[in-house]
Amino acid sequence: MTFQIMTVCTGNICRSPMAEIVLRDALEQAGLADQVAVRSTAVTSEEIGNPIDSRAQRVLRDAGYEVPRRGAVRVRSGDGESVDLALAMTRHHAREMRRLGFPAERVVLFRAFEDGVPDGDPAAVDAPDTPDPWYGGPEDFVECLETIEACAPGIVEYVRARVGARA
Repeated sequence: MTFQIMTVCTGNICRSPMAEIVLRDALEQAGLADQVAVRSTAVTSEEIGNPIDSRAQRVLRDAGYEVPRRGAVRVRSGDGESVDLALAMTRHHAREMRRLGFPAERVVLFRAFEDGVPDGDPAAVDAPDTPDPWYGGPEDFVECLETIEACAPGIVEYVRARVGARA
């Protein structure tokens, strides 16, 4: 059974697709790509169908990531049943996911993993919000990507342990 990760932000055109792309790459490098699936969603309908923001695409490509063609999608209430780890970019996103029926223990703030795997329950960590680059310039997209990349190793380590525990 594949371990399911969902990254979630407001419109699914900046932070969550950036995190999806970075995590897929990190999981592939860790040899977990065949055991873990990653997708991203939005908590609003504002951007449904729109591609990844061009500024996010540029920053990702400049950092060496492949950027797929895709349209933004919204999280659905039934998604909570199949997702093993829901990574919310902000406290607001986490509250919205719990409101949609995601089990609280599966909803974790993305930056809870910034310093590695937290001690105890990651869902209990009150981490800072992931910065929203939407209203900023190129440097804000770089900062967002750097934040996401800083969290990726801890997420991979956490997922590796969870996948191993399932085996």
